[in-house]
Amino acid sequence: MVFVLDEIDALEGRTLISVLSQLRSGATGRPENFPMPVALCGLRDLRDCHPRNRFAIPGVPGTAASGNPNRLGGPSPFNIIVRSLRLGNFTLDEVRDLYGQHTSDTGQPFTDRAVERAFELADGQPWLVNALANEIIVGMAVRAPTPITAEHVEKAAERLIQTRATHLDSLVDKLNDSRVRAIIEPLITGTPPTQRPKNDDIQYVRDLGLLAPDPPVRPANPIYNAVIVRALTDGVLDYATDVPRPRAYVLPDGRMDFTRLLAEFAAFWKANGDILVPQQIYHEAAPHLVLQAYLQRVVNGGGTVLREYGVGRGRLDLLVTWPYRGPEGAQAVQRQAIELKVRAEGDADPLGSALVQLDGYLDRLVLDTGALLLFDRRPTAPPIHERTTITATTSPAGRPVTLFQG
Repeated sequence: MVFVLDEIDALEGRTLISVLSQLRSGATGRPENFPMPVALCGLRDLRDCHPRNRFAIPGVPGTAASGNPNRLGGPSPFNIIVRSLRLGNFTLDEVRDLYGQHTSDTGQPFTDRAVERAFELADGQPWLVNALANEIIVGMAVRAPTPITAEHVEKAAERLIQTRATHLDSLVDKLNDSRVRAIIEPLITGTPPTQRPKNDDIQYVRDLGLLAPDPPVRPANPIYNAVIVRALTDGVLDYATDVPRPRAYVLPDGRMDFTRLLAEFAAFWKANGDILVPQQIYHEAAPHLVLQAYLQRVVNGGGTVLREYGVGRGRLDLLVTWPYRGPEGAQAVQRQAIELKVRAEGDADPLGSALVQLDGYLDRLVLDTGALLLFDRRPTAPPIHERTTITATTSPAGRPVTLFQG
């Protein structure tokens, strides 16, 4: 008999201690009247509930809780753990085999590119791999024998991100945890953390599934990448009265007017920046989050905002894509590259180095122009409404650049 307790980490405080204590008590009498193997499954590792860690469990040493801080009231319920295992990600071949089982059962094929795109977006994360296929077949009602394509996978990923299915919502709930914030905020800003995070904290965020399991510190996959920022930007613009309507900047020919978009964001930041920045829990990432909330509102339901961020890059790179019909009705995609950089107290003027970095980003994207947004977070900087400007400049490689300074 194998005894499995799923979602054990949903229990807290004395309830969790009671369950673990009962398991420990029963384990001492095995194999009489108690199962030999017991598996406890949850979103986070059980060791994160250990007294040495910072969970407020009443009566457990090392927590800010009532009760005798020196006694558990009996033997520690944590000392019977044999192994802590993390469910590994699928390989590309395993994703292909899994989707192949659906094809064998129904006759509905996944194209090779669809399988590859599902693996890329989920990085093999088991729940996401299954959720993408389920969203296509059930949510989007793509029925056999219609082949499932990469475009179906892209649409399914966006639907999962927008609806924040149960699994994704449980991850989002962890973002306000101070240990999670200490790891995720430098990822968003691209700057080194002000204090080096503890290895236990990095491992905790990895165990939650928000980070890739191996260095360097980075989001676990592109879907989680988008979910993290979408969750943190939800509600950012709810009380701002001058936010553009979705698709407000679409030109008569179907293209996006990025020049007007950036100019009006400058006006919006000038009017609202001093109000919005203090409201953000991720305070150091406030400009990044406000900009992304604004962009997401503009392209909602049409384009996408692709993010590239990572600790130590010193910047956030964004690529806004907007599909439209070309002159002869053919499908085309307009792309706008944006680099965001923050100047903190003690930093030299970042304009020169930022333009060089932007050239490198544009080289990689094969684009002839881009936008550079510099936010001044120094305490000595003038008020936002005084320092915010938008001008034109030229990169070292001779590319025209829209320059925002605010």
